[in-house]
Amino acid sequence: MEEVSVVVAHSERATLRVGDVFLKVDADRARIDAEVEAMARAPVPTPEVLWRKPPVLALAALPGRTLGRLGGPSTGSPAAWAAAGAAIRRLHDGPLPDRPGRAGRSGVALAAELDAECELLVTRGLLPADLVARNRRVAQAAFRPWTPAFTHGDLQIAHVFVEDDEVTGIIDWSEAGRGDALYDLATFTLGHEEHLDDVLAGYGTGVDLAVVRAWWSLRSLLAVRWLIEHGFDPFAPGCEVDVLRSRA
Repeated sequence: MEEVSVVVAHSERATLRVGDVFLKVDADRARIDAEVEAMARAPVPTPEVLWRKPPVLALAALPGRTLGRLGGPSTGSPAAWAAAGAAIRRLHDGPLPDRPGRAGRSGVALAAELDAECELLVTRGLLPADLVARNRRVAQAAFRPWTPAFTHGDLQIAHVFVEDDEVTGIIDWSEAGRGDALYDLATFTLGHEEHLDDVLAGYGTGVDLAVVRAWWSLRSLLAVRWLIEHGFDPFAPGCEVDVLRSRA
């Protein structure tokens, strides 16, 4: 009998692995539809869709392994990180999707959400006021005009698989769509700043490092309360709170 392992699970969705098959359970059918469409259009390797029966999407496992996870040690050679950067560039240069993705939220709406979240972090005593204020100032650089790109929208390093210094596939496309390319780069390197130069060696030019750093702060500020409320620990070493503290 195949062993069932839980890859990730919270109140919105869950992903299970059964042998060489990943089962994604998501009550939001539109999110599953968006994921399948994005994988079909993405100019990078993606998992094979085996079958779909809402609320479940079955995907074939990818060869290789990820380059690490947030809060854990990073793996892979500089060449592997550069290969990931090159794959991200191919994605961003691909034909634009029809819909906006998570990386394409309007600056006005995002700034309002960030201000409200910063207030909650302080009033609920989750983070010190000076830490929140300092990172809110850093995050301001993310609010600038940008050229839409094909973005993944949740490009954590745990979603990119590599083997023999080549990208074998990218998973979890439910947040994909038109968006800010630097949001993806910041998400991929969050908590692993030491590999940013390797990623950029593969990605190429046109990257404003101040904006990448701004997205590190912005993403972390928006994530802390959600993570706590869903049973995750943003205070673990190397995770979101450490990212915020590193902006001192």
